[in-house]
Amino acid sequence: DKADKKADKAGEKKAEKGKSYPDNLDGWIREAKAIMDKHDIPGSYDSIKRNIIRESAGDPNAVNDWDVNAQKGTPSRGLLQVIQPTFDQYHVKGTPDKLTDPVANIVAACNYAADRYGTMDNVDSAY
Repeated sequence: DKADKKADKAGEKKAEKGKSYPDNLDGWIREAKAIMDKHDIPGSYDSIKRNIIRESAGDPNAVNDWDVNAQKGTPSRGLLQVIQPTFDQYHVKGTPDKLTDPVANIVAACNYAADRYGTMDNVDSAY
């Protein structure tokens, strides 16, 4: 009985550490928020989702091939339409070093928004 309880507690702790998220927009935002919380990067779930819907309609592979960045050869990519130099500067260790990775894109964009605007919550248009 005591051994079972001890095993249950160990299993609970392991599940907390290795938390997994669904491979969809909700899961990507929740995972990004958990990473952001660890790095003191502000931004609410709602503002992240609102900006994602406006920027990419939730498509992690979205590419803007028409704006000024694209015309200069550096198109915006991913959920929050980040250009590679911005991603490189604001990438957060512990996330994949890939611009179109949904979680890495969200965290880097929110890190940039925090630096430039205080928080993603203050972004209501293209940034």
